[in-house]
This record gives sequence, structure tokens and C-alpha cells, in this order.
Amino acid sequence: MPQHILIVGGGVGGTIVANLLARALHHQEAEITLIDSTGKHAYMPGWLYMPFNHIGADSDQLVRPERDLLNNHVHLVTGEVQKIDPQNRELHVQHNRDLDEIVGTGGASEAVYPYDYLVLATGARLVPSDLPGLAGTEGKWHHFYSAEGSLQLRQALQTFVGGRIVITVGGIPYRCPPAPLEFTFLLDEWLRKRGLRDKTEIQYLYPLPRVFPIESVAEVATPLLEERNVQYTVFFNTEAVDTERKIISSMEGEEFPYDLLVVVPPHRGARVIEESGMGDEQGWLPTDRATLEVKGQERVYALGDATDLPVSKSGSAAHFEAKVVAHRLITKIRGEEPGNGEATYDGEVMCFLETGQNRATQLVFNYEHPPQPPRPSLYYHMEKQLFNRAYWHIVPQGLV
Repeated sequence: MPQHILIVGGGVGGTIVANLLARALHHQEAEITLIDSTGKHAYMPGWLYMPFNHIGADSDQLVRPERDLLNNHVHLVTGEVQKIDPQNRELHVQHNRDLDEIVGTGGASEAVYPYDYLVLATGARLVPSDLPGLAGTEGKWHHFYSAEGSLQLRQALQTFVGGRIVITVGGIPYRCPPAPLEFTFLLDEWLRKRGLRDKTEIQYLYPLPRVFPIESVAEVATPLLEERNVQYTVFFNTEAVDTERKIISSMEGEEFPYDLLVVVPPHRGARVIEESGMGDEQGWLPTDRATLEVKGQERVYALGDATDLPVSKSGSAAHFEAKVVAHRLITKIRGEEPGNGEATYDGEVMCFLETGQNRATQLVFNYEHPPQPPRPSLYYHMEKQLFNRAYWHIVPQGLV
């Protein structure tokens, strides 16, 4: 009898795991099902560029059908996982009947899926209500952590004629730690091109004692902020936003008025993880840092933004983690011992940090070795742009 593998989440990690398993395992060995709420795969790093018109809102660089990215041997189910039952090894799913490739449900809108192995790539969700003043005031503050948010921010920038722009984060952790810095550098460049830089004060607020969590990266970024005349304040833990008075305040007692506010909204794990009781108080899954098994659960793995691992919540981390999860599942199903190399995750992450002016640097690191970013250059900027375009052809398929 084939083993039933359920993968929840069609982002980077879940898609790569599904494709690697489908290529390696025969039908007699495993039946692979990926469950995703939308049936669409978003390239989230592209949202950073939308406010500056570098990528169009309807560009196929941003979103494509998940089905087009999956091996034909992977069953795709589009629907919301309502309940995870690890004791009985089953998931309760509410199907999207317009999109669903029903897998043995007889067309029912709800179904129970049993599993032998479960992979949770459930990602992170934005929870503006966790920061007082954000809920219900959309349009009076902005972010670039969704396609819709980026489009609204683009519209706000198009009508901006000068004043103070404040950029901050609503809480840690959040997806893609370099993104607020990248946005700041790209904003500076965009304002200069429009002749608005001398009419604009950019204020970058960050909750840690430096402008980036990792010291070696902060040492590169801080002089660039100063060179671009970007004001920055550290130890600014955002406590509340008053969108009527246009003031943002911190737990430390500081206040900054603004004309345009860009906030990385607070993040939490998926709601179903919170409701299942499998996650911590923020909904992150307690995950073994080497094997990527969910602690306290049998035959359950986690990867990507969903975990509580001490690495960045990023597509890059999910990319490297997916290889480990797939390798361990393949060897378990075949009754083999996990070998060296891809048997354990060492915290590997590789990403870029755009610094504006057609320059970027590269961050390569793991649990033991912090990044040593090279001087920003055109080379790394072009490498980043090339990756943005090549992503769809090599990453989800697990070819790199």
C-alpha cells in the first residue's frame, strides 16, 4: 500500500517538497497530495518592487497557478484546512469547489484526509490588529507585504509631494528581514528620480539595538543610510499608531509624526496551527532545528515561515529546508537511514539585500556562520534581477 503524504501550503517550501517527492517515489510507494487555500502561487519578493512601478500588479512575475508548477503525480486540493488531528492522523478540509481537483471526495465540499506523513508549510499571516491603531484604518497606513498592500502603497506614493515618511516594523519575527531596509533604499532612489528627495525626510525605526538583526549586515547598512541622509532610530518598539493625528509611538515613550506611514504588519502563524494547539502563543510550530520534525508530534514535519526556527522567515530558508524534509521522507518510506548532506538542516539561507542605485549585496549564512556581505555592487543587483525572472523555472520544481 502506498504511503499517504499530505502537504499543507503551496508556497516555496510546500511546492518544492511535493515535486521532489513526486520525482523520487513511485506510485506504489507514496501518494502525494498538496492542499492550498487559493490554488495560486505568489512570488512574494516581487511585492517589494510594485510600489516603484518596477513590476506590474498583473505581471506573471508575481503569481501563477499552483497546478502549473506541480509534477503531474501530485494531487492538488484547493481548500482551507479547518482542523489538524495528529492523534488520528487526519485533516479536515473545506474545499473551494470552483478550483478543487477533488481527490476521492465525491465532489463533497468538506472532506477528511488521512495521512501517514504530514508536512506543514502553512506560512505566516498578517495580523494588523495586534498593533493598536492599525485595525480598521487600512488606507491611512501602508505596507508592501501583499499584492494589494503594495498596489495601495504605489498609489499613495504617486500622490506624495513631500513631508516625512516613516518606515517601521510592527513586531518580530516578520517575513524577509532585509525587506524594510530594501524598501528604504529603493524609496530614497525613487524620490531622487522624481525630484522629491530634498522635500522629504525618511525616518527608519527599528526595535533592535541596530538597524538589522545581524550585526555584520547592520555594519554595511548603517553607513549607507547615513550616506543617503536617512534618519534612523533603534530601540523603537512600536506600541500604537494614531492615524487621525498621524503619530506613531513606541513602548520606550518616543513619538514620531508622519505624513506617510509604512509599517510591516505584525505576523503570526496560520490560524489552523493556533487552533490545533500545535503551535506556540504566536502560532509558530516548535520545530527540531536539524530534522525539521515538529516537536511532540509523530510523522509531522514543518518548514518555511511556519516554524519557530532561529532563521529568517524567507523563501530561501524554505527552499533549503524543503530538500531536507523531502530527503528524510524518502528514506523513511523506503526504510533507509538518512544519509549525510541533505539529512539535516544547518540553518542555510542565501538572499540579497537591494541597496538602491542599481546596487545590492548578498547574505549567505547558517546557524554557525553569520553572513559576511560583500560591498554592494551592480553584479549582485543584476544577479537578484536575474533570479526574480528565473525563479518560476527552477525553484518551485526543486531544480536548484
